[in-house]
Amino acid sequence: KIGKVTLDKKFYPGKDLYSDGVIEDEILTIVKNNEVSAFDRIIEEKANWPVLYHLSEKRANIIEWLPIDKSMKVLEVGSGMGAITGTLAKKAGSVTCNDLSLKRSTINAFRNKDADNVLIHVGNFKDVEKTLPNDFDYIFLIGVFEYAQGYMGSDTPYEDFLTILKAHLKPEGRMVIAIENL
Repeated sequence: KIGKVTLDKKFYPGKDLYSDGVIEDEILTIVKNNEVSAFDRIIEEKANWPVLYHLSEKRANIIEWLPIDKSMKVLEVGSGMGAITGTLAKKAGSVTCNDLSLKRSTINAFRNKDADNVLIHVGNFKDVEKTLPNDFDYIFLIGVFEYAQGYMGSDTPYEDFLTILKAHLKPEGRMVIAIENL
């Protein structure tokens, strides 16, 4: 546990398979030693794109408008450093996250340490998903769907990924996908 957040490393392969390098160490130091309320000041002082990108609360605007309430369960695949996890935790009853990177998941946990409704699974989604329930109200893929080919290992990775995800939704559940514009 980090604060109230549960960090499950059962499926962690022992090394991070994805990293942005030393900037992740800097961001980990920031989230360990500062409250979320200080992030805007730190972003301004650092004047650094990765710090802005990963710590700005503005990224959560992508999901703020959704009608999520405390009776709902959400799954966030590719939760990274928690850009939307905190907003999901404020809105939903429970938030289950998954990310390949232990360092990014640790940053997410420190960033959201006061959220008692967040569980972060570290490891490949293909391994983690077998343990997930089939009753999520929402599943979020923010900046992750475009990488399906890299971790699905099939001839039709995007279709396969969506099929697996759909099995974890309630019948009336919704999937939210946002892809980075490059």
